Amino acid sequence: MRKRSHRPRPVVAVTAAALLGLAGCDASGGDGTASQTTTEQSRPSPRPAPLWNRSPGSIAAVGDSITRGFDACNVLSDCPEVSWATGSDAGVGSLAVRLLGAAGAALKSWNYAVTGARMSDLAGQMVQAARRKPELVTVMVGANDACRPSPSAMTSVAGFRAQFEEAMAALRDEQPKAQVYVSSVPNLKRLWSQGRTSPIGKEVWKLGICPSMLGNADALDEAATKRRDKVQARVEAYNKVLREVCARDRRCRFDGNAVFDYRFGTDQLSQWDWFHPSRNGQARLAEIAYRTVTAKDPVT
Repeated sequence: MRKRSHRPRPVVAVTAAALLGLAGCDASGGDGTASQTTTEQSRPSPRPAPLWNRSPGSIAAVGDSITRGFDACNVLSDCPEVSWATGSDAGVGSLAVRLLGAAGAALKSWNYAVTGARMSDLAGQMVQAARRKPELVTVMVGANDACRPSPSAMTSVAGFRAQFEEAMAALRDEQPKAQVYVSSVPNLKRLWSQGRTSPIGKEVWKLGICPSMLGNADALDEAATKRRDKVQARVEAYNKVLREVCARDRRCRFDGNAVFDYRFGTDQLSQWDWFHPSRNGQARLAEIAYRTVTAKDPVT
């Protein structure tokens, strides 16, 4: 009797079909993992919050006599109500009023500037300001670092840089997301050239206002010219430091030297000392700050 032959089963074909079947399940969703992944990948990523808010909800000001409105209302006196940063005077239209409205500025703006302050004082002011948890901090300081009894007493550029870095670090330790607007130091030589036309102003200068620049105001000899040029060069160096340090902080905006470049005229200077900004001058500072803070892109 002939034995029946047995053909081998098509194992390869069966295995391939099984693998294709499994692959088909995975591709079509199977347990839903692939489909879910595809759906998630197709969803647009949430847009990150902008680093710079052009409409901050609270403001703290730090700095020196300019931010205190010194000599804008009365001789040798602070007048914070006309401050470019936080003042309430309707004629000035401070940065706080422009951003928050009059009622909002009264509740959500604070002025920690001190007449006579130098960069070495800024870290302490920053700590005070940080306690309010402001969304924006305004900085205007540096004039008093140049306005010393003599040019040799001016703050060194390296010292100025280290002190500004310390101040920014002090703020960042407390308020890492606070925005910072940094004003350039005004053009002190131009203020001298404008104010020296006023006999009253020159008498007030003799009381000790910025002697390195304003001392012996009518002298035009070589020594006086060199003295003023040295002060002016130091101010320009300070502004370079302000720009560079601010540029390293993603939430800091420098004014691009707008305050330094602004041509203060007699209408913008105090009728008392012809050096500090008048109400009109404070309003011009507020305009520059508002323009910088609300700009779509920072000044480069």
